Amino acid sequence: MAKETVKKHNDFEELVENPDVLADRLTTGSEDFVKKNKATLLGVFIAIAALIVGGFLYYNYRSTQNQEAQEAMFQAVYYFESDSLDKALNGDGQYDGLLSIADEYSGTDAGNLANFYAGVALLKQGQFAEAYNHLEDFSSDDYLLQARAYSLMGDAQLEQGKNQEAANLYTKAANHNANPFFSPQYLMKAGIAYEAGNDYSGAVKAYDKIISDFVASAEVADARKYKARAEALAGGTN
Repeated sequence: MAKETVKKHNDFEELVENPDVLADRLTTGSEDFVKKNKATLLGVFIAIAALIVGGFLYYNYRSTQNQEAQEAMFQAVYYFESDSLDKALNGDGQYDGLLSIADEYSGTDAGNLANFYAGVALLKQGQFAEAYNHLEDFSSDDYLLQARAYSLMGDAQLEQGKNQEAANLYTKAANHNANPFFSPQYLMKAGIAYEAGNDYSGAVKAYDKIISDFVASAEVADARKYKARAEALAGGTN
């Protein structure tokens, strides 16, 4: 046992002190490992190659899809801005409309934006449930645009008599990277939605947040007036 220990120690010192011996040992060990695991290694290499190629093809496919969607969006947005909402939504027979673009190119930036435009157009046409669905499918890293989408979803809910849901969405819009320009507007809408649902305490909180957090906003005067009214109504329901 002592001789075996000494031999192992000497082998270890030789490996550490002599790089050629270490390289030879590693080479020999690697060759043996490759021979014994050839099939497994080949499978791993094929899998890695497939992932790389697949990722590359998917990226190219998505890039192509996004470019096609952006080209299709050009005419649809033109109709939207011209207030030709039917053509904007459904196309003109030559160009796709927003609804087709959102569906066919879902997962692309242009398809995502088509959902936003479609939601707004459907709101204008009074198709509130459909508008909500498209706005819900939209997402953006632009905090102003995303907050606007939440507010528009609130509009769609309010028009359907879903006052509490609308108030929650307006509050969500106000709190989404809160700022003194738009948050007070969304909070005013939240207060009105709460009142429409006879939730006067909720309305008071919304108005009070404007008064306390956005003292320089143009909505403060109305917020004070509406808060007083909501407090009176809340007292009358107790």
